[in-house]
Amino acid sequence: MNKSIFKTLFLAASAALLAGALIKFPQQALEASVRGVNMWWEIVFPSLLPFFIISELLISFGVVAFIGVMLEPLMRPLFKVPGVGGFIWAMGMASGFPSGAKLTTRLRQEKQLSKIEAERLISFTNSSNPLFIFGAVSIGFFHNPALGIVLAVAHYIANFFVGLSMRFYGQDNRRVSEKNRSLILKQALRKMHHTRLKEKRPFAKILGDSILSSIETLLQIGGFIILFSVINKLLYIINITEYISYIFRYILSLLQLSADFSLPFISGLFEITLGSQMISSVSNVPLLQQAILTSFILAFNGFSVHAQVASIIAPTDIRFAPYFFARILHGIFASIITIIVWKPLYENRKGQDTSTDAIAINAGEQNYFFSQLLEMIASIGPTVTLFALILYLWIYANRTLQK
Repeated sequence: MNKSIFKTLFLAASAALLAGALIKFPQQALEASVRGVNMWWEIVFPSLLPFFIISELLISFGVVAFIGVMLEPLMRPLFKVPGVGGFIWAMGMASGFPSGAKLTTRLRQEKQLSKIEAERLISFTNSSNPLFIFGAVSIGFFHNPALGIVLAVAHYIANFFVGLSMRFYGQDNRRVSEKNRSLILKQALRKMHHTRLKEKRPFAKILGDSILSSIETLLQIGGFIILFSVINKLLYIINITEYISYIFRYILSLLQLSADFSLPFISGLFEITLGSQMISSVSNVPLLQQAILTSFILAFNGFSVHAQVASIIAPTDIRFAPYFFARILHGIFASIITIIVWKPLYENRKGQDTSTDAIAINAGEQNYFFSQLLEMIASIGPTVTLFALILYLWIYANRTLQK
């Protein structure tokens, strides 16, 4: 059978199956949809919006170009990407996925990155942010603040190794020029100034465009979160997840992990929040096994995030395959590093304190900031989201009327 015809039949059959499941299980689909909306409304939108807007402004005013020149001697030898990659990497870690994809796409559209450089960069600049790892996963799901340190260390060190691995992807003949610090600083300032001069839009227009672009991206992200929340639920109800779990039971047993993780792990492959929560609920299993699998799905990002990234990079020539490969690599690295750091960062701390409660208290004090920040965002998130959407409609309406 022709490959194109097979793809058409597969997509049509999948869409028909999901449509039939929606009709048969409307209540369950609605509950999953509401769960996705709440996650986007309360957490995702208000936490990502400031990063998106500020990033757009920094690019427009030439600050990112300045950072790019300054970080070129660091980023080029390590990862074979321009210095602007350092800015995207930092913003990706601070705000979480899919910030790295959005910023990489923007710089690729401005020709500040080559195709290969963009594909390398996008592979290691989409990661979970500390707020999610410490606040939602370690404290919210596992009720174990000390676990957050293990997960975070494994996640970010593994991401660094992914960046080092992806430097060997593709061909790039650029080399770092030997310049002293004063020359680099002068060049960076000149680059920033020239970038600002090339920007002909007035400040109000730049700010308005930044708001519109950021909110449009977040609306798109919200759609994917809701869609995959519903798909995940429907696949579970119609027992497709159950059938797939038999394969994962065998794989997990080969890795000497409990077969009880099969369903939670599959759910995590689709959506990391639900997967992390389900893994934390599995009882009578070693905590190390829970940490290993949680590290993997945090690094893998889930098909929901994959769809978001694919949609964001679609207007460019950036290919999705390197990103997908890097996510698997990140998951493997994170799982291995979790095993390596488990004893020094978790078990040894247990031996140093007289009780488990003391560990929880000490780690809880370290992670208190993230927990409080997550609660604050959840409480004011709907207000911020509503205000931003009203502002978006107002700007959009004004521009439409002016045309």
